[in-house]
Amino acid sequence: MAGLTKYQGSFETYLKQTVSVGSPAGLYLPIQYLLELGGKRLRPVLVLMAAEAFGNQKKEALPAALAVEIFHNFTLMHDDIMDEAPLRRGAATVHQKWNLNTAILSGDAMMIQAYQALESYKAPLFDKLTRLLSKTAIEVCEGQQYDLDFESEQEVSQEQYLEMIRLKTAVLVGCALKMGAWIGGAQDHQAQLIFDFGELLGTAFQIQDDYLDAFGDPASFGKQLGGDIIENKKTILYHQAMSKGSQEEQRNLKKWFTSQTDPAEAAQKIEALKTLFETTGAREASRNLVGHYTQIAFEKLESLTISEQGKTLFKAFGTHLMERKF
Repeated sequence: MAGLTKYQGSFETYLKQTVSVGSPAGLYLPIQYLLELGGKRLRPVLVLMAAEAFGNQKKEALPAALAVEIFHNFTLMHDDIMDEAPLRRGAATVHQKWNLNTAILSGDAMMIQAYQALESYKAPLFDKLTRLLSKTAIEVCEGQQYDLDFESEQEVSQEQYLEMIRLKTAVLVGCALKMGAWIGGAQDHQAQLIFDFGELLGTAFQIQDDYLDAFGDPASFGKQLGGDIIENKKTILYHQAMSKGSQEEQRNLKKWFTSQTDPAEAAQKIEALKTLFETTGAREASRNLVGHYTQIAFEKLESLTISEQGKTLFKAFGTHLMERKF
């Protein structure tokens, strides 16, 4: 998306200027490694976009953008440990490249660095930003725990699942936008409206991620394809298949999702479940849900007191997310 280039470029430049390998290198090198793997930089871009939309120059929002991106990558480093994931953005995860203890400690340091980045702001803005990050951080942890719990629970409703992804993924997208809005000078009620927009967009983003985990292109997705299936994660595809499938298809789904995955049979399990997601209509229904949440998010934009150009840019961003392949 061409309109995002200036925001991404500004953030990448700031990131390179700010993040460096300190001493001891064993603590800081893994942090630099993970941050330099790239990623979509969606959250820091949203901080910058929101700050400009509400009237401030994006450079004023760069420290908050950095805080959000460091925090996001901290969660990825620890998520990869819990998921025993071999790949992140097409490269070895930190615990694979170094070791488990290094990944835990470097991740801890990243969380602290996220708060340090906000020290650029003075009170009362500093107070608002740090309180928002703390609230968001604990909600992300709650979402991660629900995600872990759901792997072993026999019955998880779609409503429970959607609440889990709201906490684990969507609130951080909302946080990024709310931070940017406050830095831009927005009143609290306007900052909350753009937070709501971000939360809905984050939900659409995670549903799309669920979809791509099964049906993405391995060359561009950057993570192990079918990882959610191997871990018995009851993503939106599972819930849609259970809702739409025949009794026989439902029994097959439950059988697969209650069995431990033998590494030798992982490929067979992935293909069998992808077929079930296709035949039950879950694949198409999940894609439709991405569009549904994106459209509701767009409706939130109409209540914002920002320029039409700003609204158009946010809509283009949402459309870009909806159509992404990785």
